[in-house]
Amino acid sequence: MEKISILVPCYNEENNINPMAKTLTDIMKRYYGKYDYEILFRDNASTDNSLNIMRDIAMNDKHIKIIANARNYGVDSIKDTYYGRISGEICISIPCDFQEPPELIPEFISWYEKGYEVVAGQKCSSKEGKIKYFLRQLYYRIIQVFSDIPQIPNMSGIFLCTKRILNLYYNNNRYETFRYFLTDLGCEIKLIQYEQNKRRSGKSSYNIWRSLSFSISSLIDVSTTPLRIATIFGILCAAMSFFAGLTYLIMKLIWWDRFSAGMVPVMIAVFFLGSIQISFIGLIGEYVGTILKRVTPNNPPLVKELINFDNPDDDPYLIKSVQDNIIETEIETDR
Repeated sequence: MEKISILVPCYNEENNINPMAKTLTDIMKRYYGKYDYEILFRDNASTDNSLNIMRDIAMNDKHIKIIANARNYGVDSIKDTYYGRISGEICISIPCDFQEPPELIPEFISWYEKGYEVVAGQKCSSKEGKIKYFLRQLYYRIIQVFSDIPQIPNMSGIFLCTKRILNLYYNNNRYETFRYFLTDLGCEIKLIQYEQNKRRSGKSSYNIWRSLSFSISSLIDVSTTPLRIATIFGILCAAMSFFAGLTYLIMKLIWWDRFSAGMVPVMIAVFFLGSIQISFIGLIGEYVGTILKRVTPNNPPLVKELINFDNPDDDPYLIKSVQDNIIETEIETDR
């Protein structure tokens, strides 16, 4: 019997965890006898009561497993946090905020049974704010235009894939974002269109700065076109500056007495070219930073707690708190 692993990344989702656990459990009970399942909640060092709520539901249901990160490693930690801890042959990822409807999961499974290794959600509309939705569409359009390979617009954070595909993603060193890895991989993807909901509860941790940072990183991940544009634009600016300077010199030689030689044109040219240089140095720095992250070996995120896993103490990335060690020492002493 095949097993389905449902991956649910969480950060400050205390009001969404119980409803999500119940919804996913009810869905998977429909497949009782056909598929075994596990639901892996990953807490990314939440500052609210999320982890305590996860502990409570895991105590009452062995199908629910908890991975508690030692600190907040960011959204990209999903790539490493789950590695080696998934026991299912089929993996489904869904955020805990209910923006992506869990009701899509049965349809995902049905398409998997028809032979697709990857099934992904594609937003056709959204109930979020119009400005936010417009900016997202603009972001997708920019990625589509600049990408070195064709991208799938509006592919969202809910997807199904086989463990084979997920292992290929874990072992790749280029892409941090799963959707861009999939398009580069070239496998056949079944897209399920849906309307994105509003968050059921809580507030997104993605502010303007983090969204902008993610957008820039995504563009650099999928394209080297900005570097080519920088090169061409630099050549054009150099040519324009040369001809402007030559024209200025000729006019001064012809109308020596009437043409005033001021510092304004020089200052404008200096500020213009200086700003261009700074912008392009920053662009190159983004690429260098991305290269540095790719070539620098990093340990997977450390976890402080694993619940309902087999032999969690054998996990090489599990760290124990000082308090836990004190309690264990006291128990050994009492014996």
